[in-house]
Amino acid sequence: MTADRMGTESASDLPPPQLTSLPVRRFVGGAWADWQDDLVAAEEPLELRVQLPGGNSEPISVTMRTPGHDLHLVRGWLHAEGLGGAVQELWQTSDTPNVVWLRGDELLLLGARRTGTTSSACGICGSGSVERLMLRADPPVWTAAPLSPALISSLPERLREAQPAFQATGGLHAAGLFDPGGTLMAAFEDVGRHNAVDKLVGACLGPAQVLPPNRVLVTSSRAGFEIVQKALLAGVAVVVTVGAPSTLAVDTAVSLGLTLVGFARAGRFNVYAGAERLEG
Repeated sequence: MTADRMGTESASDLPPPQLTSLPVRRFVGGAWADWQDDLVAAEEPLELRVQLPGGNSEPISVTMRTPGHDLHLVRGWLHAEGLGGAVQELWQTSDTPNVVWLRGDELLLLGARRTGTTSSACGICGSGSVERLMLRADPPVWTAAPLSPALISSLPERLREAQPAFQATGGLHAAGLFDPGGTLMAAFEDVGRHNAVDKLVGACLGPAQVLPPNRVLVTSSRAGFEIVQKALLAGVAVVVTVGAPSTLAVDTAVSLGLTLVGFARAGRFNVYAGAERLEG
């Protein structure tokens, strides 16, 4: 692979991954604290496009990532896919920071195209991702009583009790569906957090292709855009995660009316969106 247009990348020369400060309301020690700023890792889509003769281009892949070290990311992906030798040049431009352009063996590169790749007509930015989701998902409905903070903070441990594979290996994520009273309706494990949610949704979908109403999705992972997206498309109104959310996950939750809780554990959690569904 020849040198890219950005020059030789060095980790010491590049800016750190993007972080954004967002206001959160913390529940600590049995009481609500004042609003405080909290650092959240940015999440945006990155599209790989093959530059073709004549000026045209074709997308081959889209992945969600935290901006920063993008060319390292693409090189690693190309190597894992066995395509490192198919690329003579790769670059980014200031006009398209969420796109990495590739030039090389078009036949091999286009043959690696992933199904479901976002087209150029859909755009390749965070706001575009939210707008496309808004065309497919309705704002979630919650008709049950507000959830108590004590219940919210207890859900990760209740999910942990339904994670036998994690307890044996420590290497799997889990997704669980709870009713408003905190009863676990179903739980699935998988090495991928998105896969665990897909298994859960696939097992619990009703005839209308949504989950039963008034359900809480709990995951053992962070809350990335894909987790929020899958929850909204399934009709879930409340998402509780053990880890941190991303900026795009928070933006999406705010835009579509989802309750998003992160860093949930015994006695504490952060509310990033939809606090009206919680007591107090």
